[in-house]
Amino acid sequence: MAKKESSIKSFVLRVDTETMNALEKWAADEFRSTNGQLQWIIAEALKKSGRLKSERKKSCNPKENTL
Repeated sequence: MAKKESSIKSFVLRVDTETMNALEKWAADEFRSTNGQLQWIIAEALKKSGRLKSERKKSCNPKENTL
C-alpha cells in the first residue's frame, strides 16, 4: 500500500519544566490541547510578522472549527 503524503510535519521540541507547565495551563484555559496551543501560538506569530502568506483552511482554534 502506498504511503500518503502528509501536509503536517512532526518534530521534537524540548522545553524546560516551568515553560511546559505554563504552556499546559494556558492551553487548558483556552480549551486546547498543548499541541493545539503551540500550533496556535506559532500561527499567530507568523501572521503578526507577515510570514504566513495564506490563511490555513483549518484553524488551530477548535472554537473556530464549529459549524
